[in-house]
Amino acid sequence: MKLSNATLKELPDAIDVPTYDRSALTPGIVHIGLGNFHRGHQAWYLHRLMQDSLAHDWAIIGAGVREGDAAQRDRLAAQDYLTTLIELDPASTSAEVIGSMIGFAPVAADNAPLIAQMTDPAIRIVALTVTEGGYFIDPATKGFDAAHEDIKYDAAHPAAPRTAFGAMIAALKARRDAGTGPFTCMSCDNLQGNGAILRQTVVSLARLSDPDLADWIDAHCSFPNSMVDCIVPATGPNELALVKSLGIDDASPVTHENYRQWVIEDDFCAGRPDWDKVGATFTNDVHDFEAMKIRVLNGGHQIIANAGELLSIETIAGCMAHDGIAALFEKVATTEILPHLAPVPGMKPTDYVTLIKSRFANPRIVDTTRRVAFDGASRHPGFVIPSIRDGLKAGISVTGLALVEAQWARMCAGTREDGSEIAPNDPFWDDLNAAALAAKDDPSVWLEQRQFYGDLADQPAFADAFSKWLNMIWDQGLEATLQTYLND
Repeated sequence: MKLSNATLKELPDAIDVPTYDRSALTPGIVHIGLGNFHRGHQAWYLHRLMQDSLAHDWAIIGAGVREGDAAQRDRLAAQDYLTTLIELDPASTSAEVIGSMIGFAPVAADNAPLIAQMTDPAIRIVALTVTEGGYFIDPATKGFDAAHEDIKYDAAHPAAPRTAFGAMIAALKARRDAGTGPFTCMSCDNLQGNGAILRQTVVSLARLSDPDLADWIDAHCSFPNSMVDCIVPATGPNELALVKSLGIDDASPVTHENYRQWVIEDDFCAGRPDWDKVGATFTNDVHDFEAMKIRVLNGGHQIIANAGELLSIETIAGCMAHDGIAALFEKVATTEILPHLAPVPGMKPTDYVTLIKSRFANPRIVDTTRRVAFDGASRHPGFVIPSIRDGLKAGISVTGLALVEAQWARMCAGTREDGSEIAPNDPFWDDLNAAALAAKDDPSVWLEQRQFYGDLADQPAFADAFSKWLNMIWDQGLEATLQTYLND
């Protein structure tokens, strides 16, 4: 059955569908970066509220600033912006159709339709999932990268910007001038302090062209920090076949694990839905939740994905089925990451590692090592290197984390241990590949990428261990290197 408003009542009885009148929904949120994660996570929470006859004036308008986003808009528009979510528990499969999204701004090079949509006074939240590397952060200073070509363009053309942030600024200018007030700017990406980082990007970009507007945004908009968590693989032929096997013709279904978490700083300048009524947590202390999730789950993904790539293991669950990789994750997480984490309400760090192990091992979540290993240039500095710095400061071992970085260096050489090619998988692949090949003979070359490592090349406790492991991986292979580490 082709998914649409008209066919909802004709879907199989086992499929939960919206019980609310979608024609009566009105928008309150624009979400930029309308991928699988948003639909499987934030849009689901809003849908649950709507099922309880709440938040009907908070419906989502999707948006994108990339050329490829137009195809996603077409797919979703053809099915009235409905999405089938398929939960893949190891023991069962269940599905539901969510309807909290009611539109998608047309994608244009000058972002005019997006700016117009965000200018609408009904919009009170603009949220983003644009990946960790999308916030124009200078990797060396962690400050705003004002030298990026897209930023320079937006500063020179503030009325017709290229970036999502430029579009937000243009809309906020129109709202200020019209007296309709600010909106909340909410990052939903895996960045510690993501709200503070979003504030840095938006305010800094605005200041390049309109300092008075930058001051107004800084004073009146809110930028809540948040932690988001749900493993949501990309959609491919298997997922499309799965949704059809359930009796639904959905061009853009989403599969997900049977776990979600959303922790949000309660800082909304123009109101918010009551997401806490359906399981989200509002708190003014997001940091400990963020640190635990980013360092164990996101950092853990980097521990195992690079190893999986080198050993030609295609999925994260496959990595966890490999005794050496699974043991690497548990040892590094337990001995070198957990010492720097505080417990959060309802969860001790040791229990969180156990939870993440089971989630990674779910064989029904076909999350590829390639997807997880993508953009290591953002993910290692964000997810792994902070634990290295904390370990050095505390005087505890960082040898396992040095091995994780050596795996990344070896992977960026572009070949697996069976000789097959690893296709470019990072925005900075050419530079990483050149450094990785040079590091085969001189491991210190890799650590001289100070935009990632800073002064870690000068820290013998880390640099010597890194050199040892990278030499061993090249000379003896990863399997033997893992066993050496695990036997220490």
